[in-house]
Amino acid sequence: MTQSYHESETFDKIDFSQISFPKGEYENCTFTNCVFSNTDLSNIKFVDSEFINCDMTMANISATGLQEVKFKDCKLLGLHFENCNDFLFSVNFVGCNLNLSSFYKRKIKKTKFKDCTLVETDFSETDLNMAIFDNCDLSGAIFDKTNLEKADFRTSFNFKAARSRLVPRRQGRAAGVLGRRRHRATQDHPRRRGRPQNRHLGARLARCQIF
Repeated sequence: MTQSYHESETFDKIDFSQISFPKGEYENCTFTNCVFSNTDLSNIKFVDSEFINCDMTMANISATGLQEVKFKDCKLLGLHFENCNDFLFSVNFVGCNLNLSSFYKRKIKKTKFKDCTLVETDFSETDLNMAIFDNCDLSGAIFDKTNLEKADFRTSFNFKAARSRLVPRRQGRAAGVLGRRRHRATQDHPRRRGRPQNRHLGARLARCQIF
């Protein structure tokens, strides 16, 4: 199958849940007000691109390349980021709904989540070294055997860590950072690691949708 190359293009108000999304590489592209819910985005490469106010609920992102990709005000429910292509994986989120998504075993050092809802999001065994969670709702989020060294949760809420690697910063502002806090353990999540769990997911997604 021939794959296309798109550079510095803008895609606006397109419902890709109704039409096929062209396979290929998208570099420095912007997607605004687009619908990708349940869309097959597998084996597509996005580089230095931005998604703004898009709905990507339950999109298939297996082997999808996300290199320096920004998501702003997007609905990203139930996405399995652990299935993305590992090569140069880099993402940032602002104002996004990531409920029921998964970053299982993903290396996302220094990733920034700002004004996001992360209800029941799975960060099990994820490398979150120096990640920033700014004003995020982490209700029911799973942090099991997660690397949280120097991760910053000072402005976020409903955070619990279980059996994760916590290392305090030495001085100064460290007092408000994760390492100097005490956290209650949360129970292991019943979700099987690394596998999409679709049983009853529709009902859970409906319950977790914030916008």
